[in-house]
Amino acid sequence: MGTISSNALARPPNDLSILVVDDARFSAAVIIRALKKAGYNNTVHVESAMDALQTVDQRIVNIIIADWMMPEMDGLQLTQRIRQLDEAENRYTYIIMLTARDGIEAMKQAFDEGVDDFINKSAMQQQLLPRIFAAERLVNNQNRLLRDTQELLHANQQLQKANKTLKDLSTLDALTGLGNTVYNQNKVRDNLRHVESRGGAICYVLLHISGLSGQEANYPPRVVNELIVGVSRRLKGLVRPLDDISRIKKFTFAIVTHQADLSLCVGASFKRIVDAINHRAFQTAAGFKEITVEMSIAAADQKNGLPNATQLIELADQALEESIRVQRIHHIHYRASN
Repeated sequence: MGTISSNALARPPNDLSILVVDDARFSAAVIIRALKKAGYNNTVHVESAMDALQTVDQRIVNIIIADWMMPEMDGLQLTQRIRQLDEAENRYTYIIMLTARDGIEAMKQAFDEGVDDFINKSAMQQQLLPRIFAAERLVNNQNRLLRDTQELLHANQQLQKANKTLKDLSTLDALTGLGNTVYNQNKVRDNLRHVESRGGAICYVLLHISGLSGQEANYPPRVVNELIVGVSRRLKGLVRPLDDISRIKKFTFAIVTHQADLSLCVGASFKRIVDAINHRAFQTAAGFKEITVEMSIAAADQKNGLPNATQLIELADQALEESIRVQRIHHIHYRASN
């Protein structure tokens, strides 16, 4: 791999915690040496993904630099587990994947699994430290935002408990920090106006935790809440930045999104969200728990006529009943003649 020069990039020491996960001791030693020369002294090396998970469980880790190909559990599987832990702890761990693989498909696969950055080993000497500097800024900002949001949510919960009028007027769901039913209705109206003036299509998505609503008695209330919060946090990472998420019922979430064309408002466009929730367990006080969700989609555009907000919401509710019955994503496109 060679020596990574860091003299020109060296900075004063800081307490950023970096974990290097690589079963090749030589390459790991080269990375750690370069990091320490750049002022990153809080750096630990482990040789396996399982050791990495144990380390993360025992201490705060801000950045993980992991080899893609490792025995027993590879870097992408490790990424999935770290994201589960992040959701449970309301934190963000920045993950950089090291690999000798090339090509867009490899990069897309890594990003789809939750990897933040992707460095080819052949470019390690030039890219490692600049990527770490960028990662430090991003992970600090993200975790500061998570902490501030949690503090605001806690303050809002206390105010709502003390003031019933405030609770009635709030557009915030006290448990998850997402929008509530009032917020959701407002966003549906806003997006309908946007489609009317600028075209495209409104896509209204419902996601129901069907696998939990019938089993609620089997879980302590704390675990139920942890699962609901876990779904909300995972959803935030799965939707686009301008999409709006609300919790409209105890076990039902709504996503309001604008699409360029009505043809995109189908199950195939959102299946990845269902898969990301159904196929990856959530960490709770009672251990890792799996849940099942069902999804429905109601959509409309100018060409076929636009409903009002109530009509679109009712259409999605109807589609959700069918989705639960057939256990697959069901979509309905509004037609003014209906």
